[in-house]
Amino acid sequence: MNDVMTRTVVNGLDLDALGATVQAVADDPVLGQVRFSVRTCWDGQTRSTSKVRGYALGGEQIAREFEIAADEPLELLGTNTAPNPQELLMAALNACMTVGYVAGASMQGITLDRLEIETSGQLDLRGFLGLDSSIAPGYEQLDYVVRVAGNGTPDQFEAIHQAVLATSPNYFNLARPIRINGTLAIG
Repeated sequence: MNDVMTRTVVNGLDLDALGATVQAVADDPVLGQVRFSVRTCWDGQTRSTSKVRGYALGGEQIAREFEIAADEPLELLGTNTAPNPQELLMAALNACMTVGYVAGASMQGITLDRLEIETSGQLDLRGFLGLDSSIAPGYEQLDYVVRVAGNGTPDQFEAIHQAVLATSPNYFNLARPIRINGTLAIG
């Protein structure tokens, strides 16, 4: 018998591992509980660095380390050394939806040739600057376009699109109000 196990991999995703994860969470919902956290420190002017040190999955702490820089453009009093928070917000939305499209296509055996999501939004600085309380400090809407190509049919891609809208955490987080609980610690 062959000692090498044949894995089903589509678009770089190991579908056997994905199936095992889905089954494990279905069997024990505690395994599906995930807590992410990020610590952000000011680096001067409009710059900051966010650090990821790990996350909890099913009650187990898993270490990982990443740094994410943020800054504002020169025209908004920054030094233009990194994306600004609005660009990072859109990047987080796009990246989360990308995972959904890739997983959805892969589970249907669809090989992707192209997947691109372009998101944009317009906000009015008068709201952020506190110049007019009738103007929202953030976005009233975000617009995005998904460009996808592969060996799937238009109906398959539409079904994947609808599944992403129904299951993407960051799409959910931005499309609906969520509670944000803040605490101010001085000193």
